[in-house]
Amino acid sequence: MEIQPLSRVAIDLGPITVYWYGIIIATGVMLGLWLATRESQRLGLKKELFIDLILWAVPIAIITARLYYVAFEWDYYSKNPQDIIKVWQGGIAIHGGLLGATLFTIIYAKKVNLSFWTIADIAAPSLIIGQSIGRWGNFMNQEAHGGEVTRSFLENLNLPNFIINQMSLVSH
Repeated sequence: MEIQPLSRVAIDLGPITVYWYGIIIATGVMLGLWLATRESQRLGLKKELFIDLILWAVPIAIITARLYYVAFEWDYYSKNPQDIIKVWQGGIAIHGGLLGATLFTIIYAKKVNLSFWTIADIAAPSLIIGQSIGRWGNFMNQEAHGGEVTRSFLENLNLPNFIINQMSLVSH
């Protein structure tokens, strides 16, 4: 018996499709923001510090994540430049998002007269939580789950048979 994966689509409202990936990523961002605002308040900083940061950093991260992806798929996008902006068709890379958000945070830290490292220390647990939750979004999106392995590989891990027998993904 194989377990069928859930649909990538959470809600389909005609022209508007809401994907599990987006819901899960947004949940990670919101939990991370909640944690960072609590920690900043505990340290005597204004909670708006991270609210303002996230309102800028998230859109910048999405743009730079897309640019990073496009750069590494340039053979395709150089021939199809109209597709560069079609982020809804997939194709963002966490490395580009982290780079863009980090560069923005360096600028933001100077603007609010704080050390970048102070902001980074407060944000680090939030980033870990967001990344961990985001991985579930990757799973729902049926990506980033690793390559195929043989049954003998799984058996050598000393896993119970009921787990080994369910270690398969069925694609749509």
